[in-house]
Amino acid sequence: MNYQETIAYLFESAPMFQQIGGEAYKPGLATTEKLDEHFGHPHRQFKTIHVGGTNGKGSCAHSIAAVLQVAGYKVGLYTSPHLLDFRERIRVGGEMVPEQYVVDFVERNRAFFEPLRPSFFELTTAMAFRYFADQQIDVAVVEVGMGGRLDCTNIISPDLCVITNIGMDHTQYLGHTLEKIAREKAGIIKRGTPVVIGRAEGEVRRVFEEKAKEMEAPIVFAERFKRAVIYGEFWIESLPSIKEKLRKEVEEDQVLTQDKYDFVDYNRNNEHVIDLRDLSWIEELFPYLDLSVDDIEAVCEKLMKTNDTVWLGIDYVATQLFFFELQGYYQAENILTILTAIRELRSLGYGISRRDVLIGLANVTELTGFMGRYQILATRPLLVCDTGHNVDGMRWHKALFDQYTEDSNTELHIVLGVVDDKDVRGMLELLPKNKFGKRNRNVHYYFTQANVKRAMPAERLRLLADSSRLKGTAYPTVIEAVQAALKDCPPDEDNMIFVGGSTFVVADLLANRDALDLHQRTLG
Repeated sequence: MNYQETIAYLFESAPMFQQIGGEAYKPGLATTEKLDEHFGHPHRQFKTIHVGGTNGKGSCAHSIAAVLQVAGYKVGLYTSPHLLDFRERIRVGGEMVPEQYVVDFVERNRAFFEPLRPSFFELTTAMAFRYFADQQIDVAVVEVGMGGRLDCTNIISPDLCVITNIGMDHTQYLGHTLEKIAREKAGIIKRGTPVVIGRAEGEVRRVFEEKAKEMEAPIVFAERFKRAVIYGEFWIESLPSIKEKLRKEVEEDQVLTQDKYDFVDYNRNNEHVIDLRDLSWIEELFPYLDLSVDDIEAVCEKLMKTNDTVWLGIDYVATQLFFFELQGYYQAENILTILTAIRELRSLGYGISRRDVLIGLANVTELTGFMGRYQILATRPLLVCDTGHNVDGMRWHKALFDQYTEDSNTELHIVLGVVDDKDVRGMLELLPKNKFGKRNRNVHYYFTQANVKRAMPAERLRLLADSSRLKGTAYPTVIEAVQAALKDCPPDEDNMIFVGGSTFVVADLLANRDALDLHQRTLG
């Protein structure tokens, strides 16, 4: 078999949750343990970091991997689902597993695993761990597939566990309350192994505290460092505009305060305001970094070429700024978890410098191939896609939509598709009405469906949306919905197109990027 035939064989012979949902779900570790024994327990040959949670797992896993790569580690990265190519799930040093390795793995081992009938994810996990061992990696960042306690990645003995947050997703498998879901996620906490928790409140926090106490595992809540990280409103502006605005205010003798500018640095006694009147301002903003101004400017230049924006925030020790490439309001929460995890890894003996953190976080997509998280695909009009696919994810999107409908003259166009097993009504209730905001801006809806069995039919989604007072038109494919949105957005007018609601909708969009001529619509 060639690569395409091998992938087709895997999709057809091993039940795949990504495509068919619950029919592919196999809770428990019995099959995984048999596979692990057959392949010689490969995960014991390298260090691991385990990343779980409801949302933000991918962003955190890719960001941690990027920092470790810059620090000189040979890093394996195992994530799911993929968007365009199965091999996205398994990477070493940012490079996807070779096609021939996938073909050879299946050919050599199908006589063993066919009678065992593993799920697609179980078999993929075994392949990833075997590949990482064959590549003699130093450390693997492993993302949980679903839940935690019974997830097949849970055979590893990691140096660090990370749980990003808890939300209402996959409730039919994990439980119908946040507390029950948290207990499943907490199942990755290992005896004596440090665990970093992102967002956790009330009963969810108590679940994690009790599990950590039971396992004698040191627990750190990322919110503990909230006061040391300014993360609420990341400044999104082109670099020249930042300079010009700051210079203008200084010339007018306006006082720069930390409330006004999230990126103005203070000393511990809140006494020092940086003088930004000369051209060396960028040096002043990095007084404690062990890297040169040339390094900093290279990061700025890279980001400017990528998306014409710079994201600024304060590092976890409150002494410097860093550039975080990943965009989207929800990254304000993820960055706190990421930086706390990096802090813990340093305390465990990982050789990670401040320079590694800054360069890694500024280059996540290039270092790891990360896609689909508030990814800007065009600027004329602005076209953004994001894989957020549940109620929690939609809450973050709501913040974005509110900005465009309340504070600008932008017309908003939302291309939306969902899968059948989500709280679709809950997601729809968070979306803006067709006439919305103080300026009474227009919001246009294009309802669609991805090319997977789990996708809710576009017309059914349109009817549900109509009952939530969201009016729009149904389109049978993602490409037709995006084409309609583009047609409604002349390049000389202020429009934004958002494509999301499902990972599979984003996958369909990215697969058809060239056919939609999005590259021709992008500045720079």
